[in-house]
Amino acid sequence: MSKTHEGYLLIADITGYTRYLSESELGHAQETLKALLELLVENTRSPLVISRLAGDAVISYCLREDFFQGQTFIEKIEGTYVAFRKALERLVLNNTCRCNACANISSLDLKFFIHYGTFGIQRISDYDELVGSDINLLHRLLKNSVTNETGFRAYALYTDAAIRQLDVEDIVETMALHKEEYEHLGEVKVLVQDMHPVWEEKRGATAVTFPFDRLLDRSEVHINMPRERVWDYMTRPEFRKTLIGSDRIEIANRTHGRIAPGSVYQCYHGDKWVPQIILEWQPFERIITRESTDMFRDLSAIVEYRLDSTEGGTRLTKLFAMPTGSFLGRTLIRLLAPIFSRFVKQNLDSFRLEIENNYRAHGEALKSEAEFTGKQIREAAAASLQASSGGLQT
Repeated sequence: MSKTHEGYLLIADITGYTRYLSESELGHAQETLKALLELLVENTRSPLVISRLAGDAVISYCLREDFFQGQTFIEKIEGTYVAFRKALERLVLNNTCRCNACANISSLDLKFFIHYGTFGIQRISDYDELVGSDINLLHRLLKNSVTNETGFRAYALYTDAAIRQLDVEDIVETMALHKEEYEHLGEVKVLVQDMHPVWEEKRGATAVTFPFDRLLDRSEVHINMPRERVWDYMTRPEFRKTLIGSDRIEIANRTHGRIAPGSVYQCYHGDKWVPQIILEWQPFERIITRESTDMFRDLSAIVEYRLDSTEGGTRLTKLFAMPTGSFLGRTLIRLLAPIFSRFVKQNLDSFRLEIENNYRAHGEALKSEAEFTGKQIREAAAASLQASSGGLQT
């Protein structure tokens, strides 16, 4: 009998695939599905663990004690959707084939189903089979009336249990309240986020760039954990204070409950605080801020915190531009640059040590994450094709 766990459950399900298949050549359709499944597998990273591939869907889970903060998780879902839409665009633009399978790629989309509950894990062959009533509920939610009632074709559906556990009540104010009724389960309350506006916003956003022609200091540190994890730590006030060398940090000016451009990290040094105004917020990639210092409050500088995946971990780079402000202040900053650089590097090293220790202390309770090979993904795509086409050989 499998041990009972408590945690998050996620299904990423490719939308419109059955219709796409009915109008497409099977061989090219399989290659399309394989490419999209590979993308979903690649974007399902720690702390999420893939349970298995189910045709045109990826099923994953994470235990409660090993999870992101709520905003980080929502941004991870949004980031996966944006990556999916970018992949669709590339498949369309780079395709010269005129078959129906290639011509109809743009008809595909993506849905997410997120629940929180209890479940068992049974190891079967090379994947984890999740079992329990909460697993059944999540699968029942795949059949719903969301599109008919809201018009959303691509969406992220969060159960009420997931929202409560994520503690994102302010963030979900912009989501649509929805209810489903199932035999033996009764009424299920959910909140639904339309993903198309997310894509349009990311697609049309103008990025803030760091002024490299005014670079004053560049410091970096290698951290032995995935980039998503480092981002989560870097954005949390209780750990960010070590990164910048302050006593404590508070957050002001959230947008619909989120830290976003325009939000402010208020960095306290004793009873006084200096602002870090967020100019650019690219989850899992970089944050650009305009910062003041406690010593030179009349100066402000553009600072970038950049994350890059490396073999075995993440490189965190802090770029500091020459400040603007009084001539005297800028002159002193130039003279003190070597001391300032050592101070920044010490903070980076302290941050690395702190979060690596915390990461180990709250290490992933399960180490059974499966590695899905290209062959397995191709087999999952073929199985989906065969099921959707009524048993036709692919």
